[in-house]
Amino acid sequence: MLNKIEQLLDEVRTLTASNAQELEALRIKYLSKKGCISDLMNDFRNVPSEQKRELGMRINALKQEATEHINALRAKLATKEDTETVYDLTRTPYPAEIGTRHPLTIVRNRIIDIFSRMGFTLADGPEVEDDWHVYGSMNFADDHPARDMQDTFYVQGAPSMLLRSHTSSVQSRVMETTQPPIRVICPGRVYRNEAVSARAHCFFHQVEGLYVDEQVSFTDLKQVLLTFARELFGTETQIRLRPSYFPFTEPSAEMDVSCQICHGEGCSLCKGTGWLEILGCGMVHPRVLELNGIDSEKYKGFAFGMGIERIANLLYRVKDLRLFSENDVRFLDEFKAAY
Repeated sequence: MLNKIEQLLDEVRTLTASNAQELEALRIKYLSKKGCISDLMNDFRNVPSEQKRELGMRINALKQEATEHINALRAKLATKEDTETVYDLTRTPYPAEIGTRHPLTIVRNRIIDIFSRMGFTLADGPEVEDDWHVYGSMNFADDHPARDMQDTFYVQGAPSMLLRSHTSSVQSRVMETTQPPIRVICPGRVYRNEAVSARAHCFFHQVEGLYVDEQVSFTDLKQVLLTFARELFGTETQIRLRPSYFPFTEPSAEMDVSCQICHGEGCSLCKGTGWLEILGCGMVHPRVLELNGIDSEKYKGFAFGMGIERIANLLYRVKDLRLFSENDVRFLDEFKAAY
């Protein structure tokens, strides 16, 4: 048995392998449960007691050397494969999946582009705001329902701080730091304490506009909104303005556009009316101008605001608002050709 151990030891020391398959074959031959060394262990039971100590040590040394030698061959093969790998740096990465702009971003950019061509510039402000810029400067009474916890997210430990419920706070910041003429649009995310459903969400996106100058009239507002509607929905689009109420405008109105599906004849989308509401607007309340440091005797202004999700719904027929914030790739892939 000693001669057999010596013979296997000589074989192990000369083992070579040129690939992983040959190496695996060697491992099976020498180290597997049915390999040569395991056969020695089976024969070891028949060895006389006085020889067990020496032969046991020899077999263990053989197994250890075989394991180390095969591991060394494996490491050598891995290094060889790495050095022989050739990368084609000129190869194109396609076909590869490409991303797309979010539908809300697409609509937001379209709205910004239309008003930019009418001379409006972008204005931005913080999403975590103080009560004055969100409500006080916009002529909201102290007991106005919008201030209630049911509608507004207040910051814990700072009762005068809140998540803005509209981007009118940006208009306030512009007016208090800039003298007319002012012509800005204020896109941004806003927050309201509402139950999440297919028709409502606790956060959404708005674009508000403000124009303040001398001799500004309601006719100017109507013409700007008509131009916007026809740029966005098509040249045949009609608009109508219905009387409404907002604390920061007087007079105030809701604006509807003619239904793009039935062209005014009535369908399920417009609920048979032929019209679709898209935004609120009006002449800036003189008190709002005064609260923000602008002479209401000299200057007039108009303002308007719309939900980007609402416009996206009309353009793309998205029935569930939650799809805009769930990051479902299948939904987003539908807008690859939309920009």
